[in-house]
Amino acid sequence: MGNSKKISRGFIYFFGSFGGILFGYDIGVMTGALPFLQSDWNLQNSAGVVGMITSAVMFGAIFGGALAGKWSDKIGRRKMILISALIFAAGSLLSGVVPNNGQYYLIAVRIFLGLAVGASSALVPAYMSEIAPANLRGRLTGINQTMICTGMLLSYVVDFLLKGLPEQFAWRLMLGLAAVPAVILFLGVLKLPESPRFLVKNNRLDEAKTVLSFIRPADEVEAELKNIQETATDDKAATNNVSLKTMFSGKYRYLVIAGIGVAAFQQFQGANAIFYYIPLIIEKATGRAASSVLMWPIVQGVLLILGSLLFLVIADKFNRRTLLTLGGTVMGLSFIFPAILNLLFPNLNSMTIILFLSIYVAFYSFTWAPLTWVLVGEIFPLAVRGRASGIASSANWVGSFLIGLMFPIMTEHMPQEMVFAIFGIICLLGVLFIRTRVPETKGHTLEEIEQQGVVKENDNKNKSIKSSAINNY
Repeated sequence: MGNSKKISRGFIYFFGSFGGILFGYDIGVMTGALPFLQSDWNLQNSAGVVGMITSAVMFGAIFGGALAGKWSDKIGRRKMILISALIFAAGSLLSGVVPNNGQYYLIAVRIFLGLAVGASSALVPAYMSEIAPANLRGRLTGINQTMICTGMLLSYVVDFLLKGLPEQFAWRLMLGLAAVPAVILFLGVLKLPESPRFLVKNNRLDEAKTVLSFIRPADEVEAELKNIQETATDDKAATNNVSLKTMFSGKYRYLVIAGIGVAAFQQFQGANAIFYYIPLIIEKATGRAASSVLMWPIVQGVLLILGSLLFLVIADKFNRRTLLTLGGTVMGLSFIFPAILNLLFPNLNSMTIILFLSIYVAFYSFTWAPLTWVLVGEIFPLAVRGRASGIASSANWVGSFLIGLMFPIMTEHMPQEMVFAIFGIICLLGVLFIRTRVPETKGHTLEEIEQQGVVKENDNKNKSIKSSAINNY
């Protein structure tokens, strides 16, 4: 364990979720760096190269999430967060010293950096869900989203402050400064305890009891420890032989598909197209130079922060499915309406699309943005949680990678409004998935959620058997 001395709950929750700042900074920093990089390396007409540089982090994150999930089940959540912080710091510094016109060097470095970003996105929700009490799990796991938004806003502010530097220095410094929060994360996590559920799973009961004493009232420690032990014992055989077949068959399948599906839908809904390319979107809509509209990302960042703070207030007051349904519906319509209005009124004010994008960001910020990571952290059974969280993170990053890569190419060949309308349809399909495939998890312990999944999978199996019997008859 990181430290046997009494550690405050506030310290644990703060640094347990601090990895979100790394995730957020790297999502946001390329927004401001890209216009300067394009000008410095003459990439204005190279949509494919721009897409590869932007999406390289997401490509690395696909593998980082899967590897971190698998290894966190072996060596612990805490140690993997430490490793990811070191990789992030190294990758950030290397991004800042890339040779001139070294497009492929920068792509390779950002893939390496993506390993840490993907690891962070998988590990932080899993760690936070395993230390948070059931009645506060939505709020505390949601701190991860506040950290992500803070990282994004921080990167936007840094981009804005550095825009006056010569272009060849500006974008390098923007990328290199990401090493600072990585070092802070490493130093903070050194003092964090390991997850009590990981400790129980590895027969380190005394340490698990100590950690629970830090984060639970004294009269709840024994009961929760016993509950975790019972679930860990039931899952021990499966844990020792976790494979893809294990996760997608039997009692785990229903919850694993639900968690991975939510993670994938979050990205294919197109949010990161806004966060990566908002200056270029505004440039295309208004004709103003992208490097002159870096105040707009700050506006988006403020909306994200306010939404994440609203979520902390309402997280454990409303059902997860209700918030996701509301958010997905409004997000979908916010993308579809500009395309319809543009067909009806061809001379519509070019800023109309920006207004609808802001509505999208506002609703995304307190629904799909935080709740995806809350669900990924809480919905998977203990026996497969590390690996399933990693695969969910990878599915999320596959979507992010494809959006980052394809968006500039798509907007080069079709109107922006039509591209966003496609994302809007995906938003509405995500709502359908929530209503039909995702169980309600608010207020349930992790062990109760796991049992709920077993019951649902058995119900589905019984329906399948009855249907087969009827057909055979």
